[in-house]
Amino acid sequence: MISIVIPVLNEAKTIEKLLNHLVDCADLKNISEIIVVDGGSTDGTKNIIQNLELRVKLLTSEKGRAKQMNIGAKNSKGSILYFLHADSFPPPNYAHYIIEEIKKGNNAGCFRLQFDNKHWWLRLASWLTKFRWRACRGGDQSQFITKTLFEDIGGFDESYTIYEDNILINELYKRKEFVVINKKNKTSARLYKRHGIWTVQYHFWTIYVKRWFGASADELYAYYKKYLN
Repeated sequence: MISIVIPVLNEAKTIEKLLNHLVDCADLKNISEIIVVDGGSTDGTKNIIQNLELRVKLLTSEKGRAKQMNIGAKNSKGSILYFLHADSFPPPNYAHYIIEEIKKGNNAGCFRLQFDNKHWWLRLASWLTKFRWRACRGGDQSQFITKTLFEDIGGFDESYTIYEDNILINELYKRKEFVVINKKNKTSARLYKRHGIWTVQYHFWTIYVKRWFGASADELYAYYKKYLN
């Protein structure tokens, strides 16, 4: 059974659409629960969730995706965790694909990425995510992992305000515990629209290189906050 964990902060524009999508695109016998962990929304996100006629477990947490996702995992019942951003929509039958990989002995992985934007660079970046290369990974592709493996790693590193997905992925690659499912997780390009494609890409590359050369979690967040927040 899969526990879906979604960290949110002011996602009133997308959360209802996402939750309905998750219910409509999966056999619910494979879904243990959908857990939404709110980090202090002020735009009515929590009210929207509470008013839906869906069985959704709503939790609250301090702001910070790592903290929010760890709380969701701690309160989950399923043996498989599926971490999903609030602006990302997994493919039809996503639960089936995840369970099939677990049966094959693949204890962690993600889907390919597809942006909701047809700019040639974003299409190329999306195409590259079908490969297993570490440089092609990121949280927008979503992340499934067995609860046992997640707990063995120690969950998300809460010292990271950004880049927490990549820190977990690094641990999985070290253990050779990662597979890419050849189906597309469609995600919003809203950050690219807000700041410009080349600007965002430059800063993401800079953050990646900074971490490669040993930048701390605080240094990465300070850079992100200065240029992209």
